[in-house]
Amino acid sequence: MDETMEKTKRVVWTGDWVAERLGVSLSGGDDLPELLGLALRRNPKRAHLLVSNVLGKHVPQRPGAVHGAGYGLGRRVRELLGDEAAARAVVLGYAETATGLGHSVADGLALAPYLHSTRRPVTGVEQVGGFEEEHSHATSHLLLPEEPDLLAGDGPLVLVDDEFSTGRTVLNTIKALHARFPRDRYVVVALVDMRSDADRSHLEKFAAELGARVDLVSLAAGGVRLPADVLARGQELVAAHEAAAPSPAPGRNGEARGNRRADAVRVGLDWPAGLPDGGRHGFTPAHRERLEAALPAMAGSLADHLDGARRILVLGNEELMYAPVRIAEALDTHLGAPATPDEGAAVYFSTTTRSPVLAVDDPGYAIRTRLSFPAHDRPADGPGERYAYNVAAGTDPARRFDAIVAVVDSQGDGPELHAAGGLLDRLAEHTDRLLLAVIPSYTPQEQARSMPLPEPLRGPAFSSYAAEEVGWLLQDLSDVTLEAPTEEREEAIQSGGAHYAESLPVEYQPSEQYQALFHSALETSASRIARAVGTVTETVLAERSRPAPARPVLVSLARAGTPVGVLMRRWALHAHGLDLPHYAVSIVRGRGIDTTALRWLAAHHDPADVVFVDGWTGKGAITRELAQALADFPGFDPRIAVLADPGGCVETYGTRDDFLIPSACLNSTVSGLISRTVLRDDLVGPDDFHGAKFYRELATADASGAFLDAVSARFDEVADAVAADVKELAAADRTPTWEGWAAVERISEEYGIHDVNLVKPGVGETTRVLLRRVPWKILAQRGAGADLDHVRLLAEQRGVPVEEVDELPYTCVGLIHPRFTRGATGADGKAVAS
Repeated sequence: MDETMEKTKRVVWTGDWVAERLGVSLSGGDDLPELLGLALRRNPKRAHLLVSNVLGKHVPQRPGAVHGAGYGLGRRVRELLGDEAAARAVVLGYAETATGLGHSVADGLALAPYLHSTRRPVTGVEQVGGFEEEHSHATSHLLLPEEPDLLAGDGPLVLVDDEFSTGRTVLNTIKALHARFPRDRYVVVALVDMRSDADRSHLEKFAAELGARVDLVSLAAGGVRLPADVLARGQELVAAHEAAAPSPAPGRNGEARGNRRADAVRVGLDWPAGLPDGGRHGFTPAHRERLEAALPAMAGSLADHLDGARRILVLGNEELMYAPVRIAEALDTHLGAPATPDEGAAVYFSTTTRSPVLAVDDPGYAIRTRLSFPAHDRPADGPGERYAYNVAAGTDPARRFDAIVAVVDSQGDGPELHAAGGLLDRLAEHTDRLLLAVIPSYTPQEQARSMPLPEPLRGPAFSSYAAEEVGWLLQDLSDVTLEAPTEEREEAIQSGGAHYAESLPVEYQPSEQYQALFHSALETSASRIARAVGTVTETVLAERSRPAPARPVLVSLARAGTPVGVLMRRWALHAHGLDLPHYAVSIVRGRGIDTTALRWLAAHHDPADVVFVDGWTGKGAITRELAQALADFPGFDPRIAVLADPGGCVETYGTRDDFLIPSACLNSTVSGLISRTVLRDDLVGPDDFHGAKFYRELATADASGAFLDAVSARFDEVADAVAADVKELAAADRTPTWEGWAAVERISEEYGIHDVNLVKPGVGETTRVLLRRVPWKILAQRGAGADLDHVRLLAEQRGVPVEEVDELPYTCVGLIHPRFTRGATGADGKAVAS
């Protein structure tokens, strides 16, 4: 360990509290307890959190120890690779936890450029890759290098994370990048290697199949022993301790203190012009030289405002870890870097985080105190709670910081940062001296476009819809084989080996019985759908239109939203003579919206006129995805207008009832013969639209026109009801309740799934599960009637049980079991969950 790590008399291990209560233990060398403590997550996917003592995230640590741990690992990687290969290496770190660690590893390699993944999309920077971190509280990672070819070389790629537990995230990253930027050498770096023997064997097999060498370098190795029921017991323990936590005393939070601004002294750092604030878009050796030269002066500026403080914390902000730790290290050097505050002023470093963790003020627990505050950097996923751990002293006055230096980037220097209850206000309660240093957020230059933007596809050349009904902002992949058997796709998706948008399910061809059921359902529900179409369209025209000659531009989310967009366009034309433009775009859960399509829309229409349209809401995942995707595209309104909102996720809807929308009963044959959208790196370039297929061969089974015409024919008969609905909605409180999301989380836990992505609520989503996925069981509202006839028929055909339940907020819910295996089959011989 770095000799600058604080030397304190060890009384207990900071994992004892968890170990004693849950039976969790570490196996490995004697150095593991020095590197790691234990805490409990407030997360349904994992019970425990390995808390690093040298990462600088949850535990304040001397900055020399934090930077030195990564730098030393980088030197070991350089020795492993040799100078020649190391000179051609690129280092990739993981957001948010390992952004500073990865950058420090790059320092140890000396000549390696550095990039870290990010959860913050940036206008003008194309994504060259992305991946999911399944166990995380915030799963989606983007790769946004300013230079698109940063990862394109054939030198070694060094991937850095704080811990290597199963290795799934790192291997998924390697697989995705290798498909686009193949190379023959990878090195994985982590502070601790906690893999099981099975995980180690999996890495060897993976490397052999990849045809590349994959090495692993860590400070220490070991394992975590977990009782079988650790997740349930951990959740019970978290709930019990949070329920017993005392309410904040007066003066504890911003509201009780009064609406005043926190007393923070702003200190100018004189950050070098044009120097990136970190590795979000790439950080080169030349950048490193400029930063090294500027650090002493920055440290001096801060030291001038410390007023003799002896115990000082430099607090970074989420992904912004490297610059603050280097500033802290320079400040520590400037002040003399004593071993303890008794010998002089000592500097510590940590950062804020998104990660929700239980705090217990006990010496045997790694997270003793927690400060919570609203996000202040306008995050892509919307407002949320953020945390600073072990910053408050708690019951141990020796842990109190005399001064705290909060370091943020300029995007985070907004009203939320300074508001009552915000980060600065919370910090001011726990220190005598509060400083604020702001680093300019680096915005890369707009990347040059090598090709003009493509034009929309229209029927009849692409889709069975008339040309004026919709313009598809998609590329035609009809000649590409993309279909895979449902059970193979399910296995690949759940194992992390593939994203669901990289392939297509084989199109379901309905039986005569099912087709008859569809037409019967359409006849029964056409008026109800027409009424919802009229209500949502009139609401959009009343509330989302700007003064003439502006008019709404309908942009449906392909493909479930597209029939609704066509019907809304028809209503506006029928009822008001308004010919509204309508386009269909792709949005992919975990990958975001098609940015090329957004650029096309912005080039041809005012973004303020765009109204996004979808068919229905389930738990609201796409609603959140759209808000996140649009955060960095100014002018677009992320609010979605939907036909049905049973999940309580939007404020513009035709109804909040969960009922049968016949367009959910079929796949392409009720959606213009267009497939679900496809996003795959080898098919979709930076200037391409996402892809889809036109199933021309299914024309004889196409019910798209019949569906539209049946609903449109009822417009006149529902006009009065629509007028009454619109008047009622105008006076109602339509604030999203997110009841659906809460229900899905409850169902996920009650049925032991622990993954909300495998719970599909509502009639529409349940139908999709039966048509495209490998379902486990269907939950049906007791007494539900004809709305579920087609669900019961599909379930019977696939050998899937339908379980009637009480107090279900949806008419039905489809469940996909996470323990999927291809070997288990249902009554019809099709694969099911084991």
